[in-house]
Amino acid sequence: MRPFSTLSLLALCACAATLASCQSRRAPVAPPVVVSRAPLATMERVALSANACWFKSGDPAFRNYRLAPELNSFSGRPRILIVHRNSPESRPLAVVQAEGSPAQLAAFGPLLSGPNGARMSADVNRWAAGAKGC
Repeated sequence: MRPFSTLSLLALCACAATLASCQSRRAPVAPPVVVSRAPLATMERVALSANACWFKSGDPAFRNYRLAPELNSFSGRPRILIVHRNSPESRPLAVVQAEGSPAQLAAFGPLLSGPNGARMSADVNRWAAGAKGC
C-alpha cells in the first residue's frame, strides 16, 4: 500500500471542506416572544382582543353590549367593563381587572355566569397569556 502524497492529502481536504460548505445550515432560531406580565400591558392585550373578537367582529353574543375600558387606573387595577350598549352608565355586566406583579386577573359579573361565561373566561385567560386571535 502506498502512502498518500501531500498533493493527494490536500486535494482530499479541499473536497471535504467543499462538501461541508454545501450542507444546509440550521436556520437561526428566533428569540422567544416575551409577553409583559404587568397589569396595564396585560389588560391592554385583553381589551384590544376583546374589542376585535367580541364587538367589532359582530359576534351575536355581544350585540347588546359594548366595551368600556378603564386602563388608566390610579388604583393600580386597570380594567375593562362590559356594559349595556344603550345604557353605558348602568352597572357593568362584566368586569375584568388585573393587579400585582405578575398580573393576577379577576373577572366577575352576571355575564360571566351566563351561557357565554366559560367562553369569555377562556378567551380572557388566553389573551392575558399573550395569545392573539379569536
